[in-house]
Amino acid sequence: MIAQVSTEWQQENQLYLMQHLDRLRFALERAAGGREGEVWKKREEVLSNTSQIVALEKICQSFGLSTFERDILLLCAGVELDASFGSLIADIQGDSQRNYPTFSLALAVLESAYWGALTPESPLRKWRLIEIGGGNTLTTSPLRIDEKILHYLTGIYHLDSRLKGIATLINTEEQLVPSHQQLAMQMVNTWYLAAPEQKILPILQLCGNDSTSQRAIASTICSKIDFLPYTISVELLPNETEHLNSVKSLWEREFTLNNAALLLEWDNYDGNDPKQERAINQFIETIQAPVIIISQERRRQRHRSIITFDVDSPTSTEQRLLWQQSLKEFAPDISSEVENLVSHFNLSTPAIRSACLKARSIGKEGGVWGERGEGEEGEVISQSSHTSHTPHTLLWDICRTQARPRLDELAQRMDSGGEWDDLVLPAMEKQVLRDAADQLRQRTKVYEEWGFGGKGKRGLGISALFAGGSGTGKTMAAEVLAQEMRLDLYRIDLSAVVSKYIGETEKNLGRVFDAAETGGVILLFDEADAIFGKRSEVKDARDRHANMEVAYLLQRMEAYPGLSILTTNLKNSIDQAFLRRIRFIVQFSFPDANQRAEIWRRVFPKNTPTEGLDARKLARLNVAGGNIRNIALNAAFIAAQAGEVVQMQHILQAAKSEYTKMERPLTDAEIKGWV
Repeated sequence: MIAQVSTEWQQENQLYLMQHLDRLRFALERAAGGREGEVWKKREEVLSNTSQIVALEKICQSFGLSTFERDILLLCAGVELDASFGSLIADIQGDSQRNYPTFSLALAVLESAYWGALTPESPLRKWRLIEIGGGNTLTTSPLRIDEKILHYLTGIYHLDSRLKGIATLINTEEQLVPSHQQLAMQMVNTWYLAAPEQKILPILQLCGNDSTSQRAIASTICSKIDFLPYTISVELLPNETEHLNSVKSLWEREFTLNNAALLLEWDNYDGNDPKQERAINQFIETIQAPVIIISQERRRQRHRSIITFDVDSPTSTEQRLLWQQSLKEFAPDISSEVENLVSHFNLSTPAIRSACLKARSIGKEGGVWGERGEGEEGEVISQSSHTSHTPHTLLWDICRTQARPRLDELAQRMDSGGEWDDLVLPAMEKQVLRDAADQLRQRTKVYEEWGFGGKGKRGLGISALFAGGSGTGKTMAAEVLAQEMRLDLYRIDLSAVVSKYIGETEKNLGRVFDAAETGGVILLFDEADAIFGKRSEVKDARDRHANMEVAYLLQRMEAYPGLSILTTNLKNSIDQAFLRRIRFIVQFSFPDANQRAEIWRRVFPKNTPTEGLDARKLARLNVAGGNIRNIALNAAFIAAQAGEVVQMQHILQAAKSEYTKMERPLTDAEIKGWV
């Protein structure tokens, strides 16, 4: 039965229910001695006028109630709806305190009575249509109609209060993009084809990283079949089997009465409790109701049929159209910006619409979409961020925020303020970095317009290996790339990701890549030595396990729609078979004297006051660029504390501290002629 009904149906339902309560009242009056010899007459015109099945008949048909069971239910309902029922029952039972129905009363008063109507397997008790209160005997214990069923009889539909804490109705049906609409219809047909042959519909499993789109697809499926979609997060299900069985029974009743379909969301469930895991699996295996699972990873059931569908993000064409449709009312002439957004971000339908709403709101305040603010021509000052925005940068920065909530829990977001001039590298290495940035810019043109993308995702990711000792500029290079591309940079410490338990490393890596799928992110995997090594030759189970981890990481890097970077101090320890799968390799060598001098010339910001600094003399310090930056920063603090500009003596003091930290002696040759 649907959740919304017409006024006409409400009237018919009330008349039909009142007629049957009249019949029950007549039977009670006769049993109390007030209707001897009279016969109750049906109002046939009411019974035949119902254009849609009324609630009482729906319950009787759905649960297979006999005439006697129906009248027991009505007897219990009458006590709640008609005050005269209680008085009549008390008169019949000869006790003013016993104004409640009992099974003994039903056997004595109602027609077609039989004992089996009150067994635990009878529909009344199996489906929890009535409740039995405490009493000395079963037959004299109070009977009470379940509250949900009482409201249902009167035409009021709501989710059982015992399920409200865990289940939520999906009220809105998101308009699907064509690829998702096609997927939804495939699943609808799957259920239609299975319905005549299977007692329980197969589970539909939607796998992917975009739970919002998965939920919208599931809602559309239910709408097409006239199901009401309710979502439950698995972690909210009870831990105890007994309580879980109670939920199962109540949900089966909801499905029977209201066509309530169950959408199980798995993403926040850790599965660390084996007992709960077994109980949940049993719940899913046996529940007599439609089930749709929403999950990132595929799940398997032992007995019940489960059919899996992968839910990808909208295609580039669909995303492009979504952007254009959402922007046309207030920014119709930014097709080039749309192309750039689609090239770098892989957003869901709701995310694109949300980004456009936010851009419209912020842009309206600052005049991005027409009126000028107080900034330069073509730019405005955003009141929310106090930074200069053009239409392109506003949309771009809003898109960048879409990936952050999930990734911030898994990786470290780094500030990316470096520029190309900050990198002191040989021309060849710097050009390789620029090539990586260019490929990131031109992904859409080459892969989609020119056809290099083919049909699969493998090999479409842009991967790089930065090799070199500590402080040689690997992290700075990643920061420069992120700044150049206006993308967020996230650092993942591989030494912390690697687990001794088989399969856990892959799960940890998978969570990172899944969270980054929305794009707009450069992934920096630090300490790659923790996972790489010369292990292509398998000698034992440990080598085989390590090879599987490396293969999984490279596979995800190759499919990642963006730039992912590995850093290592020991390139020679990585097997050539693995290196061949990485697109760009940049060697960060220890800087020579000329390079160190150049680093010294650039290390101090333009606002830092200096005096008498000699880059050639400072270059005698045999340290990497990272150490030079540490020394420069410490020297600035020393000078600031002394109320002086930065001079050679301040750098000397800072250099001594840095060498002490490195546990190296500072030689006279390195600092000769400094002061």
